[in-house]
Amino acid sequence: MGNRLQGKVAFISGGGSGIGAATAVRFAQEGATVVICGRRKEPLDDVVARITAAGGRAEGVQADVGNEAQYVAAIEGAAQRYGRLDVLVNNAMAYTWGALDSMSTEDWRANFTTSVDGTFWGTRTAMKLMKEHGGAIVNLSSICGTLGTAWMAGYSAAKAAIINFSRAAAAEGAAAKIRVNVVIPAVVETPATAGMLADEKSRQGTEKLIPMGRVGQPEELANAILFLASDEAGYITGAALPVDGGRSAVLVTAL
Repeated sequence: MGNRLQGKVAFISGGGSGIGAATAVRFAQEGATVVICGRRKEPLDDVVARITAAGGRAEGVQADVGNEAQYVAAIEGAAQRYGRLDVLVNNAMAYTWGALDSMSTEDWRANFTTSVDGTFWGTRTAMKLMKEHGGAIVNLSSICGTLGTAWMAGYSAAKAAIINFSRAAAAEGAAAKIRVNVVIPAVVETPATAGMLADEKSRQGTEKLIPMGRVGQPEELANAILFLASDEAGYITGAALPVDGGRSAVLVTAL
């Protein structure tokens, strides 16, 4: 156990699995009181149990990040119960995929409700709660938001929006000592990527495109999020940090 977030209260959306769950565990290891939210109760309970069994402090709140009233109430409720909010991680996302020429407007818009609207609702709420004492907001984007990705136009657009939204939020929050930064993963081994990594051939094909030769692990993303959330990053705001094994640094690699 460390103390990089000692005494701080952190709220993490999409905290029941993958990057969100790993971040919750990591934050708790560093002394934070962690509140995680998601649509399904069972995964949240599992993460909370892991944290408390290790001596940490955590709570799960069932809420749909794509529902403004639910998400705002979840964040405000956590701040009320624990007396403050110091860190918000907007991690939850949802996506659809398919060719542009056959994509419905409904499918297009489905990419934005959780990822973009949820990030806006969460950031707006956190900035109100943090204005008296400052704080840190970390938003999750994707390499799909920085590089064009076929069949993922809606998701790519949504994740690109998060990056520039976060820059604007950083500019507005700086005077109140509210820092807003972005972490940009590529392929990370989570339930969301299980399909594309389901067999050895698929995994090897994916890993050939990554200079470090392997996909990322949720804990590696959690460490980057922890840094940006901590006082160690006290002079960093408006940054977009790729955590992708070098994938975004290369135009092409030999296969």
